[in-house]
Amino acid sequence: MKNIAAYLGLLVLAAACSSNQPKENAPVTEAPSSSGKAVASTGKGTTTSPTTSSTVAGNPLTDPNNILSKRVIYFDFDSNVVKDEYRGLIQAHSRYMTEHASARLRIEGNCDERGSREYNLALGQRRAEAVKKVMTVLGVSDARVETISFGEEKPVDMGHDEAAWAKNRRDELKYTVE
Repeated sequence: MKNIAAYLGLLVLAAACSSNQPKENAPVTEAPSSSGKAVASTGKGTTTSPTTSSTVAGNPLTDPNNILSKRVIYFDFDSNVVKDEYRGLIQAHSRYMTEHASARLRIEGNCDERGSREYNLALGQRRAEAVKKVMTVLGVSDARVETISFGEEKPVDMGHDEAAWAKNRRDELKYTVE
């Protein structure tokens, strides 16, 4: 019951955030997010959802100025809760999926090296499933999104400190077009 309420709240949030009209008199600046990447800020909070319009020449998935080129979602230690800072990113990818019927997505869950192999495989799967669940609430067909866990097997940083572990606690979004 608690999960249903959370998803309904997310759905309401997604509907409220779906307006693409820019706010007047709000200067746009760049500020680093907790993941170390720059995000746009209007002085009224930060957002990670610039335009997702497919009018950009070329593939929006590879355009570095398009949010769709960002495909990594980071998690806190021992958590599969999707952080608020990634909701705009997930909304943009969900919108892309609903607009491109041939696109399919694989969400790859990853963990840091702490914990047993079995625990990390299960946690990576829960992380991937959490993002998939948000996307299905936003209208993406369940059958078009695959989830897989690599546990601790595919680190992006081989270090043994918090900075390295933070980079390894992630989901990666991988597109395929049939």
